[in-house]
Amino acid sequence: MSISSRFAVGIHILTLIEVNKDRVCTSEFIAGSVNTNPAVIRKIMGMLKNAGLVNVRPGIAGAELAKDLSEITLLDVYKAVNVVQENELFSIHENPNPACLVGRNIQDTVSSVFSTAQSAMEKALETVTIKDVVTDILEKEKL
Repeated sequence: MSISSRFAVGIHILTLIEVNKDRVCTSEFIAGSVNTNPAVIRKIMGMLKNAGLVNVRPGIAGAELAKDLSEITLLDVYKAVNVVQENELFSIHENPNPACLVGRNIQDTVSSVFSTAQSAMEKALETVTIKDVVTDILEKEKL
């Protein structure tokens, strides 16, 4: 199982809005770039709006970034689209056999490792901004 694609789509949306800031970015336009249904884009845009990352006006086509792109980190996007609940990136199977040495101890043993791993991933996401993503994409197009 992988992290929900909402995360990557959220990054895609914010990046596309910035790259095309001089044009109207409708959900249909964004959906064409993501290659998905506009309804999916509207749902994720709602999540990004609720997190204060985009401004969307009902009845008026288009969206814009609510913050400077250098202020939006990938961790902000990750949290905005509800990829996972707090400290739940890694699931631990429920109800292992308490009569078994491993079964009765596995949850306590791996939960701290899982928490540390999630924390490290989130710290890495916090160091990358949408500006970094936009810059990288525009540099790739120069080649």
